[in-house]
Amino acid sequence: MNRVYVCNCFGVTEAQVKKHAAEGAGTPRQIASACKAGTDCGSCVRRIQALLGRDACPRRGLADQGMPVLAEVELSEAEELEEAA
Repeated sequence: MNRVYVCNCFGVTEAQVKKHAAEGAGTPRQIASACKAGTDCGSCVRRIQALLGRDACPRRGLADQGMPVLAEVELSEAEELEEAA
């Protein structure tokens, strides 16, 4: 099997990042919490973002529109804000 490394600092593979994403990690920070990828030199963060994709984060669309995406804002509240805009 061919291993494609995403994070050379900690030896994290693309398959590991995808596994963590499937388990619920939707941001590079959550991936870092799960396996340390992106916490040393940081050169892999953009690759992690690409693997996660825009659809991995349900609030990404809100951020793209300049809407609040803080943890305190529930998605239902954010949707109401989006509809009002």
